[in-house]
Amino acid sequence: MAQQEKRVPVWAREDTRRRTTLSRSAIVAAAIAIADAEGIDAVSIRRVAADLQARAMSLYTYIERKEDLLDLMADEVATETLVADLPADWREATLALARQERQATLRHPWLVELVTRRTMVGRVGPNMLRHSDQSVAALAGLDADPAWKWRLLTAVGDYSTGFAVREAREREAARSGQSEALEPYLQRLVEGGDYPHLAPLLGAAPAGDDNFERGLTWLLDGFARELEP
Repeated sequence: MAQQEKRVPVWAREDTRRRTTLSRSAIVAAAIAIADAEGIDAVSIRRVAADLQARAMSLYTYIERKEDLLDLMADEVATETLVADLPADWREATLALARQERQATLRHPWLVELVTRRTMVGRVGPNMLRHSDQSVAALAGLDADPAWKWRLLTAVGDYSTGFAVREAREREAARSGQSEALEPYLQRLVEGGDYPHLAPLLGAAPAGDDNFERGLTWLLDGFARELEP
């Protein structure tokens, strides 16, 4: 059985493009614009070429396949998760980074689909690494071992990603009218008395921003208590 082909990450490959009016950055920017407007499924080499008024084959001089383009798009958007002036306090710094990541996801909801559809192993680009490096830098002043810091970063990342996924699905349901159509059905079920514990909570969900901030604060409160002597 032939060994699986080992692909060098797109960011590490030698740039062998010919001198043309196109550029990798222009291709990535066009692809992001398409995804922002129409979703990730609308992105293709042919579509990006059309928007750039170029031949599809000419884009392959810069990008070998669509998967590479998706990797470059995700890494480009990762620049939006960086914090210019990272607060000195570890909690404030961690909150600032989480807010940046959430705002980037709100601007580019197709990021959620990339995370949920495909494995991100081996797909970490330089800007993603900068975000990770800042996340570690946020905890630099803490007197805690690396394993503890890793657990905190993982917990915050899992919380932020999970929140973004749910938020994206709720926005899509609202956009398509599914939420509005479902509410009367749920109301009838709850009013029937079969769900007495769920009834008081129906329609009582707090606003998204408050919910995100509050949940993340609770999470950090738990880690802070572990640091107490």
